[in-house]
Amino acid sequence: MLEYLIVCPLVFLGGFVDAVAGGGGLISLPAYLIAGFGPIEAIGTNKFSASCGAFVATMRYSRCGYIQWRGMLPVVIAALIGSWIGARLALLMDSDIFKCVMLVILPVTAIFVLNKRALSKYRAPFPIRKTITVIAVLSLFMGVYDGFYGPGTGTFLMLLLVCVARLGLERAVGTTKLINLSTNLASLSVFIVHGKVMFPLALVAAIFCIAGNYIGSKYFMRKGAGFVKPLIVLVMFIFFVKLCWELFVVA
Repeated sequence: MLEYLIVCPLVFLGGFVDAVAGGGGLISLPAYLIAGFGPIEAIGTNKFSASCGAFVATMRYSRCGYIQWRGMLPVVIAALIGSWIGARLALLMDSDIFKCVMLVILPVTAIFVLNKRALSKYRAPFPIRKTITVIAVLSLFMGVYDGFYGPGTGTFLMLLLVCVARLGLERAVGTTKLINLSTNLASLSVFIVHGKVMFPLALVAAIFCIAGNYIGSKYFMRKGAGFVKPLIVLVMFIFFVKLCWELFVVA
């Protein structure tokens, strides 16, 4: 019961944040770790609930026209391939190495999150074919990262789609959710096959994640994503301190 009390509220909050600004895994993944799951089990179980929430947010953004479906098939395929590779790499890593990698990733993610100008600077869009190619390449590399670790993928990807692929913010958010859904499903299949998903908790957490994504996507369509960034940075800081404690003090 304590696991449910720790995980479910934070998964709801993570779903809300993920639908608005990306990076919801920075809240939901630490919840599973705090509840006592090992790194791989935490990621696998988090992938299940995150996939359910991402599906809901993707459908809502699609209905509002935030996803341009033309040319998205190669993007989805690239995301699936990258995520599968990343998930396989995650299964082969020692947990201490995994935590050290997290210590590098978290500050980098924080820098991206705090870069407010990256989302507001306008650039003329590429031709459609070049846009799809750029998005597909980004999806492949971010798919590897998402399958390998996960938290912050949405934030990274949203910024890259705006800064590199030159998408508008609304389309970048919608495309991010579609790619996130693809990478989540690909890596989730690997974790399920290897028995790394704790289904009793995952099923309940999925309900909370769906609710968070539904409310978060509704909020974004009304007000935007700005206020969530300080919350993401705070969670990253707490998680960073926790990892330092485990690696350098407890060990």
